[in-house]
Amino acid sequence: MLALSVLADSSIEHYRGSFENKAMFTPLIVSALTLGTSVHGTADRREDAHLARDTIYLLAAATGLIGTGFHLYNVGKKTGGVSWQNLFYGAPLGAPMALLLSGALGAVGETLRDEPLEDPRLFGLPAGKALALLSAVGLVGTVGEVALLHFRGSFQHRAMYAPVAVPPVAAALLARAALGEPRVCWWTRAWLRVTAALGALGVAFHARGVARYHGGWRNWSQNVLSGPPLPAPPSFTALATAGLAALRLRETER
Repeated sequence: MLALSVLADSSIEHYRGSFENKAMFTPLIVSALTLGTSVHGTADRREDAHLARDTIYLLAAATGLIGTGFHLYNVGKKTGGVSWQNLFYGAPLGAPMALLLSGALGAVGETLRDEPLEDPRLFGLPAGKALALLSAVGLVGTVGEVALLHFRGSFQHRAMYAPVAVPPVAAALLARAALGEPRVCWWTRAWLRVTAALGALGVAFHARGVARYHGGWRNWSQNVLSGPPLPAPPSFTALATAGLAALRLRETER
């Protein structure tokens, strides 16, 4: 889900930038590979990890990291350097990190395939704990990007406060579940489900935002490029789903 969000979002944004730099094709190719790899991994009935899938997930993570450097350079080279104006209208700093998270979550999935059913481990930690912390950090980073763009939009609609208010609570509850004793966290699970639903609702609100531009959806070829990004909100759904998986693991840990 995260790879699909990155593929669609980077396709729109880099097309709008006329692929001025040939490197702008890279996240499209890598996110498409990551998406195909995830589908293959889901359909694969074998329990062992796959070297090719591991390699592509690591490539996705590296591409996200390098892409962040490119976006930082893009913002810094503009007149005024790192300023609110350039952060608002330059290359989005948080976008490549979604590709990094996509690769990281894929690598986590592959690692867990090789772990025993009883007390699986990630990065030397209990698997549920490690995955919960990763998901919480991902949610916080996504909120930062959303807050910047919604602030640019002056929070014109009250619903624009939801993605900067709900996910931080989910991230905090998830971190608490990771750092506390293993137990059933029904309130955390409920809040993560609300966060996941927020992703779907966000697409609907963004579609409404596109419709309010001159010509509405009849002028979709222009308004989809200049309106609120349709593929961005599902990243909340993806990370909240990973958080729910982490809770399931965490509740069975000793």
